[in-house]
Amino acid sequence: MAAHATSDPNAPKPDVFQALADPTRRRLLELLAEGERPLNALSGRFGISRTAVSKHLRVLADAGLVRERKAGRETRYRLDPDPLREVKEWIAFYERFWDNKLAALGRYLEAEPAEKSGPAPGDREADEPGTRL
Repeated sequence: MAAHATSDPNAPKPDVFQALADPTRRRLLELLAEGERPLNALSGRFGISRTAVSKHLRVLADAGLVRERKAGRETRYRLDPDPLREVKEWIAFYERFWDNKLAALGRYLEAEPAEKSGPAPGDREADEPGTRL
C-alpha cells in the first residue's frame, strides 16, 4: 500500500522517529514483526478501541513502517522494516559515545585501588565491628 494520501502534496513525509515515539505504535510493530495480522487480531491486544488502533496503524503506514493489503473483507497489516534503517543509522552514530564512556568507566574502575572502594555492602565485618567469621 502506498502512504496515506494527504490533501497537501507538499506536506512533509511523516517522521519515523515520531511514529516510534508512541508505546502503542511500538507494540504494534512488535506484533507485526511476528507476521502479518488483520486489524481484529491487533485491536484485541490493546485496551483501546479498534478505531484508535486503526489510527495508530495509519501513522505507522504514513511513516512507511506498515503496509496493508485487502484479503477479502479484511485488511491485513505487515511490518515494513526498511524505514527502521534510518533509526539504526542514527543510533549507530551515537553508540560511539556510549562505547567511549563505558570504556572509560571500565578503565577507571580497573585502575581504582581495591582498598579505596571500602568494604562491600552487607560485609559482616563492616556491619558488625568486632565480629569475625
